[in-house]
Amino acid sequence: MSQSDNIILVNISGSDRPGITAALMRVLAQYDVRVLDISQAMVHENLALGILIKLADEAHSAHVLKDLLFEAHTLDLRVRFQPVSLSEYQGWVSGENQARYVLTLLGRRVTAAQIARIAAVTTTHGLNIEDIVRLSARSPLHDENIDSRACLELSLRGEPGDEDAMKSAFLSISQEMDIDISFQADTFYRRNRRLVVFDMDSTLIQQEVIDELAHEAGAGKAVAAITEAAMRGEIDFSESLKRRVAALEGLDATVLERVAERLTLTEGAERLIKTLQMLGYRTAVISGGFSFFGQHLKSQLGLDYVHANDLEMVDGRLTGQVLGPIIDGDRKAELLQDIARQERIALEQVIAVGDGANDLPMLRIAGLGIAFHAKPLVQQSARQAISTIGLDGVLYLMGMNDAESPY
Repeated sequence: MSQSDNIILVNISGSDRPGITAALMRVLAQYDVRVLDISQAMVHENLALGILIKLADEAHSAHVLKDLLFEAHTLDLRVRFQPVSLSEYQGWVSGENQARYVLTLLGRRVTAAQIARIAAVTTTHGLNIEDIVRLSARSPLHDENIDSRACLELSLRGEPGDEDAMKSAFLSISQEMDIDISFQADTFYRRNRRLVVFDMDSTLIQQEVIDELAHEAGAGKAVAAITEAAMRGEIDFSESLKRRVAALEGLDATVLERVAERLTLTEGAERLIKTLQMLGYRTAVISGGFSFFGQHLKSQLGLDYVHANDLEMVDGRLTGQVLGPIIDGDRKAELLQDIARQERIALEQVIAVGDGANDLPMLRIAGLGIAFHAKPLVQQSARQAISTIGLDGVLYLMGMNDAESPY
């Protein structure tokens, strides 16, 4: 037997049950076989096990393979032996030097059509799928829950020839097939984030507070139109905020408490915050909204930091002015950096989440910037986007599976 014949890939499949791996490894251990690689997966109680082994010589090989075949038959498993040439093995080893990426699919459901389109794009752009795992919980067959979640994580190797073109193709698939697609370099920092910063309005909470206040002041439609234009990036944020706050002049300050009490958290927000806090993450709100409501959320959720604008009040009524410099997009990025420095956290370890054009500066400097249910302009400009599920989808982009969260 030549040296190239001494490397064998053993493929084993069949119904899973406890003790299979132990039994097969005992056979290999009897002959002191070197295990070069091993991978095991289970789908619907069916096992797929691959073991790459190095054998000493031809006589040694015959005994090992015969005993493995007998043990597999005893366990009612199918086994296939595939010789691997030395050049094939060396090519596989050299592949360790290729760049690694993670592609995450998330939505209410994942379909074969979606996976087919996405896999075709990765192949076209020179990437090979090495592994696929499910991060979401197992789904009931008849799941009519509108809040259901499905997520797959694909491990990729290679160098995309044109990353911009690839991401553009992913964006088209997302829009056509109602699926979010995240593409990230698989670096040390991906599972080592330490700080998560949120926008408040239409991100951590469902409402735009300025619109709620304007409704109380009888200026709802006019202010809502300005808000929409500002979030689309059509109006300078600072100017739009001044115009909207001016419409609140004379509003009784007691209205703020009433509005705060009716604010609702975004789907998945509470689960996400609780999970992050359990794991020791620091959490912050940096908002172009108002500190009164940010402090309300800080008390409710146990956030570590809140930075937002202060409404001026005189004699128990709003003056229509904001106190101090306005927190616009550039200021949001500065505040994120300030918190990171204070906590001694690298920017690569920061996650930022927001929905508006004024969130883009902080999304760009964070290690993981996520546009959440954002306007098209923001989605296209941000590196990552979640548009199909709740805020706890952030956990999937961090590589966590549902089994790791107790909430």
